[in-house]
Amino acid sequence: MTNPRKRGRAPEPAPSAQARKVPGAELLSAAQAAVGAAQTAAGQAIDAAQQTAGYAFDAAVRLPPASAQLAAQLPDLVENLSIAVDRLNSTIDRLDRTLALADPVFATYDRLLPRLEAMISLGEDVFGAVAKLPGVGLLGRIAGRGGEEPAPEPEPDKRGRRRR
Repeated sequence: MTNPRKRGRAPEPAPSAQARKVPGAELLSAAQAAVGAAQTAAGQAIDAAQQTAGYAFDAAVRLPPASAQLAAQLPDLVENLSIAVDRLNSTIDRLDRTLALADPVFATYDRLLPRLEAMISLGEDVFGAVAKLPGVGLLGRIAGRGGEEPAPEPEPDKRGRRRR
């Protein structure tokens, strides 16, 4: 059987081998370009690493021993500092919680202190007024609560006599 539609047409020529594109050729060239770029980048990285190592060696040779020792201890120092900062943060948190619990007490102190100061002032005023009453000094000496110290004895004179 023949196809009635293709009857009048000429058969299409087969494409030549040069005109045909290989499906993996583009992929192959892209992969080769990527390999070349990777090799270039790796070479540059190796050169930079060698240069840095050379600088580090030069610096290490020039470092005094104390600086080299300090540089060797630096990681431990940083770790200890980190631990100290963590402990300080936990202490600050604990102090914040304690102060939050003590806040009502501080508020009560703020309310009570003016009253206590007023009572102390009133007590001093009362003692001052009572001390001015006649006979209070004598009463205090009789009761053994004399506010005044006894008068000192007069000093003896050069001849052994007491002054009057």
